[in-house]
Amino acid sequence: MSRAFVFPGQGAQTIGMGRALAEAYPAARAVFDEVDDALGEKLSTLIWSGDIADLTLTENAQPALMATSMAALQALEAEGLGMATASFVAGHSLGEYSALCAAGSLTLSDTARLLRIRGKAMQEAVPVGVGAMAAVLGLDLEAVSSVAAEAAEGEVCQAANDNDPTQVVVSGHRGAVERAIEIAKARGAKRAIMLPVSAPFHCALMQPAATKMAEALAAVVISDPSVPVVVNVRAEAVMTADRIFDLLIAQITGAVRWRESVLWLELAGVTEYWEIGAGKALSGLIKRTAEARPRARSARPKMFWRQRRRLPLARPGQKSGE
Repeated sequence: MSRAFVFPGQGAQTIGMGRALAEAYPAARAVFDEVDDALGEKLSTLIWSGDIADLTLTENAQPALMATSMAALQALEAEGLGMATASFVAGHSLGEYSALCAAGSLTLSDTARLLRIRGKAMQEAVPVGVGAMAAVLGLDLEAVSSVAAEAAEGEVCQAANDNDPTQVVVSGHRGAVERAIEIAKARGAKRAIMLPVSAPFHCALMQPAATKMAEALAAVVISDPSVPVVVNVRAEAVMTADRIFDLLIAQITGAVRWRESVLWLELAGVTEYWEIGAGKALSGLIKRTAEARPRARSARPKMFWRQRRRLPLARPGQKSGE
């Protein structure tokens, strides 16, 4: 059996996430303390008792979700189910930073600061209201790419997230995305809906953010990962720091090739996927993508499994945007 640890992206955030972990596991609490220190503010207070609108701000959601994932990983380490049991790691968009932190390529403090910079840079790259994202359900990547090309009409509109065989997210100028919704419906999409996001992630409009992230990444130490990291823009594993640097920059404007990443992992022999952190979106995407019906589950430490079973539970999925 080969296992992959996967880490969620933006959209999984909830008020209170990770609090029970921090109360039960000193190592999990230490994660939140270190992230607070790295950012020079009590992000943990916002996560556990703040306003969801503030937590959902990209500059807050990204480090918050990473911190929750790392806290969950530390709790699993305490139960003997940590990184030593994983053959690969992968993350959806910002979750790739969590995966790199888990694999030792980035320190926890650097990861928190990078995600704060990334969140701000992505939000500032496009004025509010200029861009948008929409989820198209019932059409595959080829069909949605054709829809986006027709909808562009001189503006930016491109497939941004290839989440599973029947869920693709488009991103770009608001008018172009609105046109894409209508074209997709006319071509047989089951649904095509705007996503509640603050910016058009993973498209060419994010180039100013990519420039800022290149500067930020150049200022930190990136190490070779302890396990292969399957990266979003290539849908394959990388093992060297220099490639990670380049691919993290490309990720800002490039598509999240999640469906292809799952297929790559399956071909590499992975039969079990543990989703580490908040939410359960990736478990559903994996089940709808992998051909061998793998065990995909939202991992929780045993204190939350009560008396039913020692393994984490599998849960259905949901749409994933950034």
